[in-house]
Amino acid sequence: MSSSVRTLITPMTTQTSERAQDWAGRFSERMSRVRASEIRELLKLLDQPDILSFAGGIPDPGLFPAQEIQKGYDAILADPILSRQALQYSVSEGYLPLRQWIAERMTRDGMPCGPDNIMLTAGSQQALDLIGKLFLTKGDTVMVARPTYLGALQAFNGYEPAYLDLPETALSQGVDEAALMAGRAPRPLGYFVPDFANPTGVSLTLAEREALLAMADRLDMTLVEDAAYRELRFAGEATPTVLGLDITRSGGIDNARTLFLGTLSKTLSPALRIGWVCGPKAVIEKLVLLKQGADLHVSTINQMVAHRAVTEGYDQHLHRLRGAYGAKARVMLAALERTMPKGVTWSHPEGGMFVWIDLPEGIDGAALLARAIEEERVAFVPGAPFFAENQTPNAIRLSYSLPTDAQIEEGVQRLARLIGKAINA
Repeated sequence: MSSSVRTLITPMTTQTSERAQDWAGRFSERMSRVRASEIRELLKLLDQPDILSFAGGIPDPGLFPAQEIQKGYDAILADPILSRQALQYSVSEGYLPLRQWIAERMTRDGMPCGPDNIMLTAGSQQALDLIGKLFLTKGDTVMVARPTYLGALQAFNGYEPAYLDLPETALSQGVDEAALMAGRAPRPLGYFVPDFANPTGVSLTLAEREALLAMADRLDMTLVEDAAYRELRFAGEATPTVLGLDITRSGGIDNARTLFLGTLSKTLSPALRIGWVCGPKAVIEKLVLLKQGADLHVSTINQMVAHRAVTEGYDQHLHRLRGAYGAKARVMLAALERTMPKGVTWSHPEGGMFVWIDLPEGIDGAALLARAIEEERVAFVPGAPFFAENQTPNAIRLSYSLPTDAQIEEGVQRLARLIGKAINA
């Protein structure tokens, strides 16, 4: 290359490398409401082997049906006809045999529906995002429990709603709905986790579910029922779903106002990314259009593998999960009862993966976490991020799903020791 050509190229290359783009100034206004998940950040602590972590509410990998899933992939890919289907594009609604299985299972659980009422999603998290996109205009009201699932807030935040924390006693003791909705956009979207809620582990009673539906009727509110943990009941008696009650009241699923979110992430495997939304056909049709613009469809082969897995011994697998998580929950509750100082209270879940701890006034969960990691090498999730409106700092969430019994015993003992120091400081 001649020196004259090099002279022309070099200044341009230097100028380009030194010019920084102002990306922050180009992002949409809605990005100001998008925040990193504190739970996702805390999962990085799992890479530190000396930390006992109660942070991530994730399944125990020792309970994954890995052999059954492997057999599914092998069988499908070895079949020349099935393999072509499995590796190809597919319909946005989802793999029909899997939707049929879900519809049959939901019908047995008191929610009569058909495959046309169901759309498969990349985990129920995608369903939350698509529902936010479908129903929320900037400034619309989203009613949530206090506290609520952090991931739902993250999904809805990009659509710039105004949140409304439902008072904790509203469903059991009533509330002045006119005062509650004063100055807010009408026809709210309501998001609730009736069974073993994340983060509290608490479930709504039958009376509270009926009260929620009655409130939704009066406010003309669309309800989202997140049932991520419903299949993980290890104690007590099952309560009808909100959608099931809604169908009975309205005369059929296409007349209902409730959208039901399900997932196989907590029972089969998170990596398959199989969730679903069930609701009136008029809503599903619109969600399908939005999904087409998002990712076209869930992985075809994963849907087919999931279908094989759930049609071969799924109930026996659930029995194993319930036994394992129930045993871990009992270990944690017993350890809390034995070690926690006075003034500390906690929930008593009958399923799911979480225990919610209320700390004495003046103890900040985030500050306690910093000390817990440094002094006791134990991790949990501070409670404040789970509140859409006025945050309550003196609370924390513990998950018992991943650690062993011995780790639960040791971790709770360390945590109790630290909380005792904070109370007496």
